[in-house]
Amino acid sequence: MAALEVWLDKVSGWVWGPWLLVLLFGTHIFLTVRLGFIQRFTPRAIRMSLERKHEGEGDISHFGALMTALAATIGTGNIVGVATAVALGGPGAVLWMWLTGVFGIATKYGEAVLSVHYRIVTPEGKMAGGPMYVLERGMKMKWLGIVFAALTSVAAFGIGNMVQANSISELVRETFHVSPVITGAVLAACTALVILGGIHSIARVCEILVPIMAIGYVLGCAVLLVLNASTLPSTLALIVSSAFTGHAAVGGFAGAGVMMAMRYGIARGLFSNESGLGSAPIVAAAAQTSHPVRQALVSSTGTFWDTVVVCAMTGLVVVNSGHWQEGLNGATLTKAAFSDVPYIGPLVLTGGLLTFVFSTILGWSYYGEKAIEYLFGVRAIFPYRIAWVIAVFVGSVNSLKIVWSFADIANGLMAIPNLISLIVLSPVIVALTREHLWDGAKVEKP
Repeated sequence: MAALEVWLDKVSGWVWGPWLLVLLFGTHIFLTVRLGFIQRFTPRAIRMSLERKHEGEGDISHFGALMTALAATIGTGNIVGVATAVALGGPGAVLWMWLTGVFGIATKYGEAVLSVHYRIVTPEGKMAGGPMYVLERGMKMKWLGIVFAALTSVAAFGIGNMVQANSISELVRETFHVSPVITGAVLAACTALVILGGIHSIARVCEILVPIMAIGYVLGCAVLLVLNASTLPSTLALIVSSAFTGHAAVGGFAGAGVMMAMRYGIARGLFSNESGLGSAPIVAAAAQTSHPVRQALVSSTGTFWDTVVVCAMTGLVVVNSGHWQEGLNGATLTKAAFSDVPYIGPLVLTGGLLTFVFSTILGWSYYGEKAIEYLFGVRAIFPYRIAWVIAVFVGSVNSLKIVWSFADIANGLMAIPNLISLIVLSPVIVALTREHLWDGAKVEKP
């Protein structure tokens, strides 16, 4: 087993190596240029995302689809992952992470356009879409759609379920000294209450939970920054300068060059916002919309909120604290940075982690469900939901490193067929965008 874990770690390192980062970030740049910097429509897209009106076929509103996608996307990577990037790449990693989010908006937009355009209505009258349907109906490569769905189902049970559940149970054990068994039982029960009701139930909970957790966390970070406002200007200058010049060794920090800042900033940014991985467009396909471009604009704001806002706030808090110079890493660095302000800091961190992780379990349950449905049909949905709830409990009481490794590999490999479809079908994305957005059509009205 130990040898298998070592081998899986090596495979994971290769999958998430420079080649995938170049492919993902390259696709971000390609689609940004191809779509005439679609990011300029972000303010309009944010306004649209707040609408809850019924405007076409679909299962949930624009807002519900966005909140469900954000629930799955905003997780430990927004807190611990950012700290890891700073510890390994220096303060400049924060700027590269932020730029990854800005350019990733175009990829998240393209994914959603294709997902809604090629979605289907199931015999039960529900919407089904995502990269697997794009690969089958758009690329005429059903076998690749099956591969994507299989990878998604594996990744869902790992990074979207058991790993998240274990993070919650460990945090509660360390902070409140509660047994993982109790935490697991409560978490499994709460998960069951939500996911057994399907996408409508998940979306309703996410519409309430996600805004509260995200706004609460961002405001909490803002309070920490205000309380340390005297060092904020120099922190911002340090982040920008380090991104292009590197940062020399100081204190316990080993020092990092420009390439290190780019590598870890881009890697953590991509892992955090999931643009290009193919997960978020699965729920975008369930949205009530009159045109693929409308939902795609709304979906693209997910990357904006996740990386351009939430990750940036975490990065500012971590760098501004100065603890990254002490040789700390990951969760240890995050805890130190947020503990500088007694009571408020630990409360923001604990509340953020608990809600971020639970929401990820809810959002990824839908991704995995649609993947299983694609592979085995509607009859597999209920057994899948039961298995998901059981996995939440198992993950809470067991730290299964091998599960994380398998899921990490599957999550990275999901990107390959999805990126192939984005590049090959980019003319379709451009055509639909031109039809609804560039040729004088008003996006505000269907």
